[in-house]
Formats: sequence, C-alpha cells, structure tokens
Amino acid sequence: MLFAIGILIVIVFLAYKAAPSERQEDAHIHGAGQVGLLAAIALFGIDYFTSYYYATGEMMSSLHPYNLQRYAYLTAALISIANFTFGALYMYSLGVFNEGGGSYTASMRYLKPTMSLIVAVVLIQDYTLTIVVSALSGGDQLLSVLNLYGKYWWLHFILGAVLAFATWFVTIRGRGESGKVGFTMLGIFWMLTVVLAIGLFVAQAKGVPPVAYHEPVQQVSFWTALYHMLTATMKGMVALSGLEAMSNGIQFVKNEDVSLVKWGKQHMPHLNALWHFYSGKSGIGRFVQTSFLFYGGLTTFFLTAFAIHFNVFDGTLGRTLVGNLAFIGFGQLPGGVILFWVYQILAVFMLAAASMTALQDAQATEWRDVAIGEIPEFIVYRDPRGTFTRSVTITFCAAVLIMFLVRGRTAAAVPYYGVGVFMPIMVMGMAVRKHILQHYTGRARFWGSLGAGFAAILGGLVFVGQIVGKWSEGGWVVLISFSILALVAHLLLLSPLGYRNPEQIHRIVRKKARVQGGMASIVEWQSLKMQEYRYAILVGVSQFLELFGIRRPVRYEAPVEAGDYDHALHVDDPGAPSILVQYLPKDKARIGDGKNP
Repeated sequence: MLFAIGILIVIVFLAYKAAPSERQEDAHIHGAGQVGLLAAIALFGIDYFTSYYYATGEMMSSLHPYNLQRYAYLTAALISIANFTFGALYMYSLGVFNEGGGSYTASMRYLKPTMSLIVAVVLIQDYTLTIVVSALSGGDQLLSVLNLYGKYWWLHFILGAVLAFATWFVTIRGRGESGKVGFTMLGIFWMLTVVLAIGLFVAQAKGVPPVAYHEPVQQVSFWTALYHMLTATMKGMVALSGLEAMSNGIQFVKNEDVSLVKWGKQHMPHLNALWHFYSGKSGIGRFVQTSFLFYGGLTTFFLTAFAIHFNVFDGTLGRTLVGNLAFIGFGQLPGGVILFWVYQILAVFMLAAASMTALQDAQATEWRDVAIGEIPEFIVYRDPRGTFTRSVTITFCAAVLIMFLVRGRTAAAVPYYGVGVFMPIMVMGMAVRKHILQHYTGRARFWGSLGAGFAAILGGLVFVGQIVGKWSEGGWVVLISFSILALVAHLLLLSPLGYRNPEQIHRIVRKKARVQGGMASIVEWQSLKMQEYRYAILVGVSQFLELFGIRRPVRYEAPVEAGDYDHALHVDDPGAPSILVQYLPKDKARIGDGKNP
C-alpha cells in the first residue's frame, strides 16, 4: 500500500509542477486569456485524450457479441488511417487559416456562405452535446463505482449537472486556470497509464489467464458481419472534434515559439523547414494536433490487444473495458487496488473536464456568429480575463436542459454526439483543396489537391457512416436535426435580428469582443459577406413572390460590398485600420481602428 501511495504522490507532484501558470503580462496580449503550448494541450485536447476511456470499449461492443473481436485490428487500422488523414489536413490548414474560425472561416473564404452558416450551427450543436455526453459519462462512471448505475434517472441527471457546473465554474475563471487544472489531470492520467501498461505486460508475462465467463454468441451472415465492423469503426472514431477545436481556438493562443523550436532554430538550422512548420501560434496548434496523428490509433491497438488477450469488454464483470484492464494491470503491483480506484475516479473528473474543450470553442464560435447576424448581439461580453462569459453560461444552461430532457441517459444523447464534427472536417478538406488549386502549380498542386480531396471524401464517408452506424440508436434523427438547424439558421439570418450594418459589426468585433488585427479583419469581411448573402436571399424571395402577384419590397438597402478576402485581411500591412472605418462616423472610427491598444 505504501508503494502505491508513494507512486501517487510522485505522479501528482510532477503533474502539478509541469502544469502551466498564466503570466500577468499575457493579459495585455491581444486582449486577454492567451495560452501557451501546455495549456492549449489541456484546453483543446482533453476531449480527445479522454476518448481512451470509452472509444475502444464502444468499438469492441459492436464486435464481441458476434464473436468478431478478432477483426478488431482491422477496424483499429481504419481508425488510425482516418486519424492520420484528418490530423494532417488540419495541421496544414493552420498555416492557411491561422487567425481562427476553423472550417467556418475556410468555407466562407473558398466555398459558399450557405455552407459556412450550416457549419456554424452544426458546431454549436456539437459543442453543446459534447458537454452533455461528457458530464453524463462522468456521472455514469461514478455511479458504476458505487453500484448505482442505471437505478435512478434523477441521480444521473443531478450528477451530470453538477459535473457540468464544476467545468463551467473553472472555465468562467479564465483560460489560465482552466489550462492548469486540465493539464494536471492529463499529466496524472498519462503517468498512471504508463504504470498500467507495465502492469499489463507483467500480467501477460506471468501467464495471468483470460477472464472465464460465458456469453451467448449471436450468429450472423457475412454481410451482417461487415455491417457490424462498419459500426465498430464508426463508434471507435470519436472525439475528433479536437481538430476543429484547435483550429477554431487558435485565436486564444500566444503567437510565439515554444522552447523546443527556439532551441532548434539556434542549434539545428539544417532543420529550418521543420522549425518553421512548428513556429508561432500555428506551430503551437500543430504541436497539439500532432498527437491526433498517432494517439487514437496507438491507444486503440493497445487496448484492443489486451482486451482480446484477457477476454474483457464493456460489461464484463460489471466493469468497462478500461476498468477491467485497470483491475488486471494494477493488480500486479503492490497496493494496486488503490491505483485502480484512483484511475477510475480520475476517469470521472476527466470525462467531465472534457467539457472545457467545448466551452472554449463555444466562445471562439459564438462571438463570430453574433457578428455575422446569426445570434443576438447581447450575448457578446468579454470579461477582463478574456472569457466570453455569456457564451459559456448559455451553452452550459442549454446542456443542462438537454440532460433533463434525455432524463440523464447518456445513451439517448450519444447518437448525436460526434456525428456533426465530420461534416466540418469534410468542408475543411474541400476548402483546402480549392486553396491549393489556386495557389500552387506542378506536383505540389497535383498531390496537394489529391490529398485534400481524399480527406474531404473520407470526411463525407465517415459522416454518413456515423449516421448509418448509429442508425438503430437514433442516428437517423440526425438527418432531421441537421435539416431543422439549417432552416432555423437561415430564418434567424433573414429576420431583423440578422441585420448588421458596418457600425454594428465594428462595435461587436472591435469594442465588445475586443479583437484586433488580422482576426478582426477576417470576421469583419465574413460579416459583410454574410450580409450580401442575406440580401441576395431577400431579393430572391421578393422576386419569387412577384411571380404570384405579391409585391413586397426589400426592407433594407443593398449592403456594403465585402470585396476581396486578401484585400480585407491586409496581408501587406497587418497594422492597417479596419476595413469598416470608411463607413463609420469620424468619432467612432478612431475607436478600435485596427491597432492594438
């Protein structure tokens, strides 16, 4: 027991000491709340890292009831290919769309405003459901430890709401504190997982026998088996929302080189191409996204191998797949029962903390949605610590309401969770392909467009596959919800709430959101572009009604033209004033003219 306690003390100490602390001077860089590499890993990666606790279990649950678990290595390989493809796509995209916005910005620049509007509302849905599933999953883990799982729906709801509230409270206090808490938990998780791996290899070497239990095996045809393998692949391919999260949230990252890049530029100049790739805020984002290339595949193979070897899956002996392996692995060490309980309880808090990724991205998205006319203006408020507190609070309240509506049942929300993110990934692939076709020639143009096109097609296939794979669980409803969201988004844009003139856009972006520089210029351009789209639809509706003798003039005059994207961004002069200054009264043009305070 003393051995286990000693290991825990060392692990917690190292994780806490390694966790980042926010510096006071960072509050004056680009507003407030800018984070470095370690905090970015915690804030934008924790949702992905915690998929370790449930992704492989979900995958195996679609195989072992049909005695198909021996094919799990194939599904793990498919998951690895998808992770690598999507990770490479987003790592490249950060060099192109390095002012934030993710596929929302990419689609507005290279595709159509229609696609950008749909992406915006789909992401809000995905972020809200991430909080729902994360918090309820954390409550489920705790109740399963207490042998109360599935007994009282109100207890599931209360625990989920409490865990979501704790995440809201940490987030509302600023990105610095959120990053420190998140990274500390991640550090403990990583080190305990290494200890677990050692224990599992020891158990294998000692010849610990597989768990002996009998479960009826369902006989299936070849085609049904293929369907279950597809379902297993789709269920194991989760939490890739972190890719979009990092791309969207790059606006909250410091624009500086990490220590490794600084050292490399000085001591290994022959690798300048590598150091340049990982330089600045785009580089920090790419460091975070590098883990997406390998983490999902490696952990899926790791858990799959030991699950098959020891014959344990979700539900075996009343535990999850990871819970069973933790019981076996930690059981080989002195005082291992303590490590087992800590590992399980840590899962509760980490699953709940995965909501931080969603809350950070809700902030990054919603102020942009306000600027384009998709959300009412009163939602934009940024406190001195850099947190968009109203966005965080409204998203939290919506998540708790959904928890109540599904009566605390995680399974009722899961079919909608993770499905939506693959549509933005597909859109990002399409936008990157168009960028490459416009800016490259020769082999780079051919192979680059081919790779981006493959990523877009794969994203589309996974999007459809997620719906098909979760069809029996209610995945078909996603088609209805997407259609409703797209319709509601357009209705809101066309309503009086969706109207934005240059003065309103300038006030929202420069004064309320307190955003300056290239990012502010991009959002101003997007807002003007969306107003052009809004006006075109209103004109089209009026012309359509005139076919039936109904004449209803458009209420507003033609909006200001957005112009060319590169001109709006002022790539030749990042310190240039706002593109809206020429349309503002002189006294207001002097406030937030594009220069940092």
